[in-house]
Amino acid sequence: MEEVMAVQWSSENGVSTFDDGTHSHCIAKTEDKGGDESKRFYLARTTALEMLRDRGYQVSDAELSLSLSEFRSGFGEKPDLERLRICVPLRSNPMKKILVVFMGIEPVTVKSVRAIHSQVSGTVGLHGLILVLQGKMNHFARKELATFPCTVETFPIGDLLVNITKHTGQPKIEVLTKEEKEKLMSEHALEDKQLPSLKEKDSFVRYHGLKKGQVVKITYSKEPVGYFVTYRCIF
Repeated sequence: MEEVMAVQWSSENGVSTFDDGTHSHCIAKTEDKGGDESKRFYLARTTALEMLRDRGYQVSDAELSLSLSEFRSGFGEKPDLERLRICVPLRSNPMKKILVVFMGIEPVTVKSVRAIHSQVSGTVGLHGLILVLQGKMNHFARKELATFPCTVETFPIGDLLVNITKHTGQPKIEVLTKEEKEKLMSEHALEDKQLPSLKEKDSFVRYHGLKKGQVVKITYSKEPVGYFVTYRCIF
């Protein structure tokens, strides 16, 4: 499966489009008199909520169905970054929580990472943290992420303006459970290295927060490839 390319978002005369590197796609024509900043945060936060839902976290329908106008009414044209934060529990184990933090436009340094560490260190049950970046994060700041007591992921805000799993060209992709993987490997006498691979940096892998060794089932059902099923292992 080819990685979905990064998209570029633009809006002109009420027509919203995104460019996937091959074609420019029209999304909708709306009377949008608000600012670009609030729209950018709305899109990124909505995709983050959908991503958490797809990972098995408890996200309310009210949050997912929030319209742009409702978002602006609640958060304003220049949203406060702390109010944009998302903290939700895992459906299968509510004691485990994940936190999404929107960072500012300034470069992310060791000092700012340590400030976040201090803020979240007392969060009970926190097992995952996602930082949404507006500015660049330097090498030393990335190394500092290893000091957190939970898994930390980073997403440039531009990567969240469109939910890649809703792209019309995407095949159906399912993440196998541990038991489903064991059954597949046993039935076909396979080892991980014998399966085609998906890299951890792949957009889909990052969206679902998948780890090395996990297996996904990919079903193609559209032209030009026709219908067939394949499995890939994360490496």
